[in-house]
Amino acid sequence: MEAYDKTVEQSMRLLFESLSEKDRRRYAAVEAIKLGHGGIEYIAGIMQCDPKTIRQGQAEVEELPTDPVGDRVRKKGVAAGRTSADSTGPQLSNLQSRSLLSTAAGAGVASIYLTPRS
Repeated sequence: MEAYDKTVEQSMRLLFESLSEKDRRRYAAVEAIKLGHGGIEYIAGIMQCDPKTIRQGQAEVEELPTDPVGDRVRKKGVAAGRTSADSTGPQLSNLQSRSLLSTAAGAGVASIYLTPRS
């Protein structure tokens, strides 16, 4: 196992201190796993935590879901609940559209017809 540079260790420690208790365990566990043999003791020394804490974090990391988007808060695409514009607004018949244009738009505009989108 190769030790980290002192500046990297300091950055790791600052990040560790900014996390919640659960996230601290998991972060330390991942760092120890990356290092392999001797990683738990080394990371425990850097983070100034008990090696049991890191082992508990390793158990938690192993139980995480395999699908990283399994608990997605926002859904994409059709599953998001959005409806198309054609299915939301009031539907006018072709005859009603022509009638509205001829009376509301004035002279010379009667040749414009609204057609439904395909």
